[in-house]
Amino acid sequence: MDADKVFKALGDPTRRKLLDLLCERNGQTLGELCENLDMARQSATQHIEILVAANLVSTVRRGREKLHFINPVPLHEVYERWVRKFERQRLSLLHDLKRELEGEQE
Repeated sequence: MDADKVFKALGDPTRRKLLDLLCERNGQTLGELCENLDMARQSATQHIEILVAANLVSTVRRGREKLHFINPVPLHEVYERWVRKFERQRLSLLHDLKRELEGEQE
């Protein structure tokens, strides 16, 4: 995983919206995705190319159409690497606080 590409891709609200659209209905064409965006197809294509480069979106040709699919693996890897370790510490602190507060009530 290239974390820099993933973070760059996620850093733009339009790209996050594209991921949300694919999460709602996977396998959309560029035209279908553009129906929900306020931009030209060329601009949407540039955003999708960044998502593809980050491996967050993959494409499959079906006849003349190109279908776009979300790939959740890089997001999971970011979660495991950058979020989970902080979550563990926060939950541990909350657990300790709970024990301390409950100990004072007895």
